[in-house]
Amino acid sequence: MISKYVNKIPGGNMVVPLIIGALINSFFPEVLDIGGFTTGLARGSDALLGAFLVCIGASLNLKGAASSLKIGGVITITKFIVGIALGLIISMLFGDNFLGISSLAMIGASTNANGGLFSALAGTYGNEKEVGALPLVSLTDGPFFTMIAIGAAGIASIPIAGLISVVIPIAIGMILGALDKNIKKSLTNISPILIPFFSFALGTGIDLRTLFEAGLSGVLLGLIVTFVIGFFTILTDKLTGGTGVAGAATSSTAGNAVGTPAAIASADPSMVNIANVATPQIAASVITTAICTPILTNYIAKRNEKENEKSKTIET
Repeated sequence: MISKYVNKIPGGNMVVPLIIGALINSFFPEVLDIGGFTTGLARGSDALLGAFLVCIGASLNLKGAASSLKIGGVITITKFIVGIALGLIISMLFGDNFLGISSLAMIGASTNANGGLFSALAGTYGNEKEVGALPLVSLTDGPFFTMIAIGAAGIASIPIAGLISVVIPIAIGMILGALDKNIKKSLTNISPILIPFFSFALGTGIDLRTLFEAGLSGVLLGLIVTFVIGFFTILTDKLTGGTGVAGAATSSTAGNAVGTPAAIASADPSMVNIANVATPQIAASVITTAICTPILTNYIAKRNEKENEKSKTIET
């Protein structure tokens, strides 16, 4: 009965647990911090995601690694360029205020992606090559690229350690899968089971009350990141031979992007007031994209299925 209705929701396998986690964290956070195994499960998104990446790594092979790097590179560069372009348009054409959204908020929300969400969506709707694009997608974590975009390069350092931490579990999975076919099969079968668990844990890091603090401008920011920037990432993904699923799955705002305005303000004190407004807007974008990105990815996956069925019918 439960799975029947969950499966009717786009990306329900991860969206429903994520929303449940966000609701509990927003209104009953003390339940999640009771300690022991309950807190370990609720707050252990990194551990659960790490296990998921080991399983995904087992399904990869060296031949597919090059394709994964190409997919990750294309969608990451596209997202970065389009995010900067929109920020510059807001700054130059709209006096740094487009319906309440500043260039800082736009660039801060759009030049990164939620790695956990990307993994879940690519693992649900995509193939192993698309999931393998995660290390490059993870390069955008933190304020570094955003600071480059607004001319503050050199203040932060490239998160090399963060990138390596993503690669290690994937590499372990690849090695295990290459050495033993039974391990490869077991880990590949386990990966879908982990998605609801780390999706719930990701949700416990979201506070839905932020939506009300940011107002409609924050929600609008999230919609732009998913559907406007997502349009371009899907387009370039498909133009370079991809399915569009990875492009759709990257149309989100990373949770740690909330700290980007503060990092920018520390580098340039003149932006403190703008940063104070941008922070809740970016937080609202994190929540909005966490809901909308799975819907967009599900749509692209379903459309691909219909196109494949149509082409098979024509061939026969």
